Amino acid sequence: MKGITLSNGHVLRYVVASGALAFDGKGWPWEKWLVKLGFIKPELFEVVLKTLTLKSRRGNFQWWNPLTWLLISPWSCMKLITGGAVNKVGLTNKGFKWWWLNVAPKIDFDRYSIIVSLYGTTKELVYMTEFLNQLRLAAIELNPSCPNTGHGMPSADEVIDSVKAVKAVTRHPVIVKVSVVQAYEKIAESLKGIAEAISLNSVPWEVIFGQAKSPLWRLEKRVGGGGGGVSGELAQLLNWPVVGKLARQGALPVICPDIMEFKNLDYVREMLGAGAVSFGTIHLPTKGEFWRTLFTNPCKPTKFVERYEAEEKKRKEKTPHESNDRS
Repeated sequence: MKGITLSNGHVLRYVVASGALAFDGKGWPWEKWLVKLGFIKPELFEVVLKTLTLKSRRGNFQWWNPLTWLLISPWSCMKLITGGAVNKVGLTNKGFKWWWLNVAPKIDFDRYSIIVSLYGTTKELVYMTEFLNQLRLAAIELNPSCPNTGHGMPSADEVIDSVKAVKAVTRHPVIVKVSVVQAYEKIAESLKGIAEAISLNSVPWEVIFGQAKSPLWRLEKRVGGGGGGVSGELAQLLNWPVVGKLARQGALPVICPDIMEFKNLDYVREMLGAGAVSFGTIHLPTKGEFWRTLFTNPCKPTKFVERYEAEEKKRKEKTPHESNDRS
């Protein structure tokens, strides 16, 4: 993976999507033991933390409430579908102050490449960004494209203005996360020289399935905001063509989402022109094989990266010998 070199010298290659490894990069409760045992290696990746908002946001999944795990479970706002998942987590978090005081001091920013993801108004984003100047981050991700906020997507001009405002006060590189339903080419072109990479969010349920009932229809009926965000193989059908368009446009380097198989790595690099890849839904168990894959799927990104890097090393070592043979 050629990587995306940021202005601070950091090279993005393998990104863990927002929230896949929780608020500290060390995983959710079911993942932490895999990290401790070395089956998941966060140090191999640029880890995007779960998106933070200035004030606490209830969302649809209160992970800090024991009843959520015992009675409701994460699956009340997330359902596995063939080849991926649909979720309506809704940016659940306890707020930036909570993270700043309770989580950030425990993160080893020298060992882990951390990207903090933020959502909010321009004023809120600027406020949080100024605090983040005190930390050693790989980058800041601005997430104005979550399909589960209960509000419409902000316009391209709103996104552009927010990114420019954050860039004016930050010492960190800025990544902008967009949706296929936004004017992504306009956003990318307008942020050339300002943002340093662009990534894609999950795809709104309605864009893929139209009026078909979402597996989260009961939650949708109660809280509104659409049928959720689809990620995984079905999202590839819409996200990957956009990756190709943005790469050809050339305004911003592109981080390709929805990596689900090892063979995807070469395809998105060579055929689509992605500069980096993002692992998100691949961390979840597979529909129909829940218990067998609950603790194995989160390890796949680590296995993929180790295998890919090993094969790339072999290719580089082999190339000079082939050149000598031909001469």
